[in-house]
Amino acid sequence: MQRLVIFILFVLTSGLAKSQLLSDSILIEGHYRTFHFLKPARPGSTLIFALHGSGGNGQGVRNGAKKLEEIAPTENLLLVYPDGYKKYWNECRKTAQSAANLENINDNAFFGEMISYFRKNYQIDSKRVFAVGTSGGGHMAYKLALTMPDQFRAITALIANLPDTNNLDCAEKRLAIPVMIVNGTADQTNPYDGGEVKTNGISLGLVRSTDRTFRYWSELAGYQGIPKKTLLPDTDPNDGKTIERYTYREKGKPEVTLLKVLGGKHDYPNDINVYLEAWAFFKRQMQ
Repeated sequence: MQRLVIFILFVLTSGLAKSQLLSDSILIEGHYRTFHFLKPARPGSTLIFALHGSGGNGQGVRNGAKKLEEIAPTENLLLVYPDGYKKYWNECRKTAQSAANLENINDNAFFGEMISYFRKNYQIDSKRVFAVGTSGGGHMAYKLALTMPDQFRAITALIANLPDTNNLDCAEKRLAIPVMIVNGTADQTNPYDGGEVKTNGISLGLVRSTDRTFRYWSELAGYQGIPKKTLLPDTDPNDGKTIERYTYREKGKPEVTLLKVLGGKHDYPNDINVYLEAWAFFKRQMQ
């Protein structure tokens, strides 16, 4: 009996060790930038950055991404939760009043160095690097696609629109990559139809509408005409939300998809798990 108890405890502690969150930092232009991650099951893993929203931190994303963590060992995912500078990212909104923007923090260097770190220490597959970001993290994901598209296979932006043209200060490489957008029509923070974004008492400037954001990425990928429309199952009829999927997908072109959450606010819909949906989108880009 005692041996059985010891064996059960060993199995449980082994499972906990496998899912233990590790932390490290990298010195970027005088600032130690921190990040947290779960070790992959084996070499050749897929690297996924999960980016927190404005005013948040890396570890705060974990609760939303727990379903993704559950499948990480079998899918051989290396999940990374980076910390923004003073809880914000220096994305592409030039009028943003965050310290990251005002001090012009080099987030591109941060992500480039993290990719090198995981390539060196965990032998990731450099062709399988992705980012999924929420709100301000979605804006950072857009920046990665705009300015570092050669290092990312695809990105997913949740409850985020591109900065308006007069509020965009990134040098766009204009290289098409797969992009998925998940936005709510009743979002008062990231207005679905565009406008000013305010959060935590500061302004982050004007953003485009979701339709213009979707059109930017689809036109960049060479699409014309009307996207394919699909109504997703309403698995939670009590949440007052339904989801329409609009997709451009052709052989030889990056997929561009919009999940339009009818009635959705500045939050995640209940009908889908947005992180699992992002992973399904990412996997399609590797087929």
